[in-house]
Amino acid sequence: MSQTGFYETQLVVLSVFCGVSMLVDRYVANKAKKQQHAQSADDRLEGGRMNTSGALAALTRKYLIVYAIVMGADWLQGPYVYSLYREQYQFPERLVAVLFVTGFISAGFAAPLVGVWADQHGRRKLCLAFCVTYTLACLCIMVPFLPILLLGRVMGGVSTSILFSAFESWLISASSAAALPSADLSTIMGRATLVNGIVATAAGVFSNQLVGTTQNFASPFIASGALLILAFVVIRGSWSENYGSGGGTVDNDVFQVKRLGQAWRIVRQDPLLLVLGLTQTCFEGSMYLFVFLWVPSLQEVTVGAITLPFGYIFSSFMISMMLGSLLYTVIVSYSQRAATKGSDSSLTLHAKLSSIVCAVSALALAASVYSRDERTRFWAFCLFEACVGMYYPVQGTLRGTLISNEHRATLSSLFRVPLNIFVVFSLLTGVSSARRAVLTASSLMLAFSSFMTGAVIVDRADEDRSSSHANGNGVSVDRD
Repeated sequence: MSQTGFYETQLVVLSVFCGVSMLVDRYVANKAKKQQHAQSADDRLEGGRMNTSGALAALTRKYLIVYAIVMGADWLQGPYVYSLYREQYQFPERLVAVLFVTGFISAGFAAPLVGVWADQHGRRKLCLAFCVTYTLACLCIMVPFLPILLLGRVMGGVSTSILFSAFESWLISASSAAALPSADLSTIMGRATLVNGIVATAAGVFSNQLVGTTQNFASPFIASGALLILAFVVIRGSWSENYGSGGGTVDNDVFQVKRLGQAWRIVRQDPLLLVLGLTQTCFEGSMYLFVFLWVPSLQEVTVGAITLPFGYIFSSFMISMMLGSLLYTVIVSYSQRAATKGSDSSLTLHAKLSSIVCAVSALALAASVYSRDERTRFWAFCLFEACVGMYYPVQGTLRGTLISNEHRATLSSLFRVPLNIFVVFSLLTGVSSARRAVLTASSLMLAFSSFMTGAVIVDRADEDRSSSHANGNGVSVDRD
């Protein structure tokens, strides 16, 4: 079987397996609904669940439509960023690394300010700004002139900081305003990751066909810009604004030094938040390095001088991510149905899942480093992407549980500062010559993050649960 045929076959197999998993997920969801309908007559007469069901459906629809569009725009660029710089523009790999580093440096500088501005001036406004800045980044990347490309990377870094802080913060705050329980928030986040996988898979196939038709690696970026314009229209027409504490008021402190200082003191004094930030740095840092390294890592073990079908490979990764999100929703649904007095709280469950996800990710990256077989490396990368599919809803739920609403976007963005420092340092170590060392370091950091999550967050959640049970109460963590 040719290499292209192998990847096409794996894509089909993963798609079939994902389809079966989605049927299982639907079965579990239907069973959970039947259990909810079997509540006592008193609970149904209270009408609380009935009211929140309508709010849940409305919020899910509003968020997922926008989320699908913006992530589709992001994923369209994914398979061909490296190839555009390296193969079409003929830049040396060191210069490609500099371009990537520029994006991460700008993201690092922008991250804390983006979070503060989102809390202070409105999450919806920042999401609209994302559509504008990312569209401009798409335009810049199509001009093979280094200063313009660097400007595009700067705007892309700022956009990335907004994408991974303001959108989630808007959702969590909107769910709090609608009085939705944490279980419903977990459901939305799980569905968002599933939708993300579906959109990313379609984007990988579409970008592959688009590049094949146009013979131009820049064509997916044009399509991405069109989706971002659509996202701007949808957000403007369907989302309401929400803020952090003191939001919506006039503040002359543009750089919000005081607010950042308050946020840093909160993190420094709370070991749970420190570990949460550590996990975000280790996992998302490894994930961003993976975006840069997966293409050359597969190329170096490819037999023969052939061009790999990057779009199909990318789609296989995204289906793997979907499988991870489906596994998450099944685990959470089963946990909710099996909830008893002695069962894990939501915080304990998600802390354990976070620890497991980091441990499996560490093993996957270690396997990719020490195997010289192309197919083994591909499967290891698929396993890592499955962990990504579980990570986002797990980490999002932990942030929604442990971080108060008034500083949510600020703290989420603050965690991205060490993340970007880690990525920049890794990319500047030599890239090609240090590829194995970078992936090995990522694996070790993920293993350390797994241990710390188990030692701090899981242990604290178990202590709180035991204390609550001793007092005759369930565990309750106030997200506001």
